[in-house]
Amino acid sequence: MSRPAIASLSGAELRELFAAATAWLERNVLQVNAVNVFPVPDGDTGTNMYLTMRSTMEEAERCEDPAAGAVLAAMSHGALMGARGNSGVILSQIIGGLARGVDGATDVTPKGLAAGLEQASAAAYRAVTKPAEGTILTVIREVSEAVTAANGNGDLDSLLETAVSTAKSSVEKTPSLLPVLREAGVVDAGGLGLSVLLEGMLHHIRGEPIETTAEAAEPVEQDWLASTGARHQTEGSLYGYCTELLIGGRELDLEEIRGRVMGLGDSVIVVGDPQLVRVHVHTDDPGAALSLGTGAGQLVQVKVDNIRKQAERFVEMHEEMRGDAAEAPPLSTVAVVAGEGMARVFRSVGCTRVVSGGPTMNPSTREIVDAVEACPADDVAVLPNDKNIILAAQQARKLTKKRLHVVGTRSMPQGIAALLAVSPGEDVKTVVEAMEDACGAVRTIEITRAVRRTSIGGVRVNEGDVIAIVDDQLQLAAPSAEEAVVGALEGLPQADESLATLYYGAETTAAAAEELARNIRERFSSYEVEVVFGGQPNYDYIVSVE
Repeated sequence: MSRPAIASLSGAELRELFAAATAWLERNVLQVNAVNVFPVPDGDTGTNMYLTMRSTMEEAERCEDPAAGAVLAAMSHGALMGARGNSGVILSQIIGGLARGVDGATDVTPKGLAAGLEQASAAAYRAVTKPAEGTILTVIREVSEAVTAANGNGDLDSLLETAVSTAKSSVEKTPSLLPVLREAGVVDAGGLGLSVLLEGMLHHIRGEPIETTAEAAEPVEQDWLASTGARHQTEGSLYGYCTELLIGGRELDLEEIRGRVMGLGDSVIVVGDPQLVRVHVHTDDPGAALSLGTGAGQLVQVKVDNIRKQAERFVEMHEEMRGDAAEAPPLSTVAVVAGEGMARVFRSVGCTRVVSGGPTMNPSTREIVDAVEACPADDVAVLPNDKNIILAAQQARKLTKKRLHVVGTRSMPQGIAALLAVSPGEDVKTVVEAMEDACGAVRTIEITRAVRRTSIGGVRVNEGDVIAIVDDQLQLAAPSAEEAVVGALEGLPQADESLATLYYGAETTAAAAEELARNIRERFSSYEVEVVFGGQPNYDYIVSVE
């Protein structure tokens, strides 16, 4: 017996549809991660999209308004706050476009879906400075065009079928549009992730249980995903408890609530509308935050985490920050950093706040906003230090009243160079320009291991090979990490005098790093070589050449 065609979706039904899509993406995360172009352990497009969807669905579950438009609006906010990496940011824009297309409607109709997809495509293209075809942008555009053309069919089932078949076809064509995909022998990972989400929706709308529709991919490590999704920026916070409230009510005064929360602690985020307000604050008195919530309305949800690792460290930090607050600089800085040693280096050169993250663990927009809000200055320079974090940092501008300056650092050595270019006596505009200029004076060599066989830029590598990446370009494969460093240095233009700083990773010994430094000094007389513990995961060495 055939199921009746679906003419519209209520808010609850829409929530279920996106929950199924998220579940289907979760089962296929590794498949999406596996087709990232670079064969490095940073292949996290699927993970970033999944974690973005988890944040999206958390907000959807908190939405009490039954209207589909209201649910989508909540999802849009959740996606924006939880966006991770370039793929997550673009996905957040797609969801935001869908919300604007539906525009507060009670139900989602075929006409509303078509309008939402048009808005989604436009928003996705606007999010990227230099849109490239053969990516997720192409997929959402072609899906939107196909659904708009088929809108006369009159039911959502057929439109989703059109969306899925178009997405799959579009993904298959991506290598013909991007030479780098064709050479690597993969499709676009972001486009595949979007196709998987649409496929999960179609399974649900057909009544097909997600767990039996296809053989599952190898499950993602749930403990890791849970800890990654729950991370908050806490370094430098004066307070011990991360407190989150969802306050429901009527005619809630957002500005009044924000003003009162500001007096309770730091890392304050207060968002919402007159019916629902979400509060995030780091405080020493979570009870005061709960009382504030009950005084303003009804507590719909409460979450309190103890973020004080040890009392002694808290006291030290409290005194340090009191001193910082007494003479707040005109410009604060926030850097995304991977590795205990690298974090120490960034602090030693004056970084105001460090956000834990980088390759394989891109921070969410929320985490960046938390760090920005905790800075003492109204002007804040953000150093993403990874090409996949720049968009999330730019998105943070929409979520803070502070003046955000995103410096386009694509590696941690560039971030360090940018911080060293800060001149305390200069105005903010001049300092930010100097930070941007400093990035161009640094070459970055990253040494890791290939996670799959591929060919990029004429360089062929096999799974497990040690590879050298120079300024985001795959340079060579070598028998060892140390030989890869030397080979990469040989490929750089030689100057009369250069400084090479070897930041050795968490799995590299100090003895091996010192031996490599001696070898470089012997082979390259023009290099002054320094060795610093970086502690970064996945990368044996990150080398800064100036």
